Amino acid sequence: MNNIWTIAKREYDNYFNSPLAYVVMLAILLPLGIYFVLILLFSSQNAFMGGGTAPDTLQINWLFIFLMVFLAPAITMRLISDEARMGTLELMLTAPVKDFEFVAGKWLGAMMFVLTAALVTLIFPIVLNNFVSPGLDWKTVISSYIGLILVASAMLSLGVGISAIFSNQFAAFFVTLGLFFFLWFFVNMPAGLIPESSDLLNYLSMSYHFSQNINRGSMTLAGITYYLSLTALGLFIGTTAIEIRRWR
Repeated sequence: MNNIWTIAKREYDNYFNSPLAYVVMLAILLPLGIYFVLILLFSSQNAFMGGGTAPDTLQINWLFIFLMVFLAPAITMRLISDEARMGTLELMLTAPVKDFEFVAGKWLGAMMFVLTAALVTLIFPIVLNNFVSPGLDWKTVISSYIGLILVASAMLSLGVGISAIFSNQFAAFFVTLGLFFFLWFFVNMPAGLIPESSDLLNYLSMSYHFSQNINRGSMTLAGITYYLSLTALGLFIGTTAIEIRRWR
């Protein structure tokens, strides 16, 4: 566990030693901030006209995860592939660190970075709570943030796993992006055409569990199991890829 934490802390610090962290943070927080202002303006206009519903922050968390489809590959693409390209991976493999600890540490460092961005977004429900009477449904807000963490965990784990396969970070980026596009947008598209398989296709969809259940305050066992399974799969792929490199 100490090895995992040491690697995670090093990776977390490395993010902020490069422009990538600030570009990613800006790419997340700027659109969310603009969207939040638009929600406030739209809701206040509707209230002035005597209609509309009370605003919430569920759409903001959905936008956060939507952005992660594009940004998670950028966050994870260099974590292991760059080590392999520069030759430092071989040095890491000779250290007294288990393959799983190495991969899990990389994943945890990326998770800490994304959680930092998620913590900043907590200002949105806190501010909005002062404008809504009798206040936000915090049970739903908490459920939405738990879902955000679960989805981010699965995405970053898969990204780290793919990064361990490739020595080129751009190859890792595009393969990860393609996988996320498939799991988020395309996997359940045939559900309407093939009703018999709609349940299976919806279960395999990243967006379905978050949009239809967790982000609406419904923490289903199927959704939690799905994202945890993807997280475990990504770590398994990464660990296996490192073991293969070790014995080449």
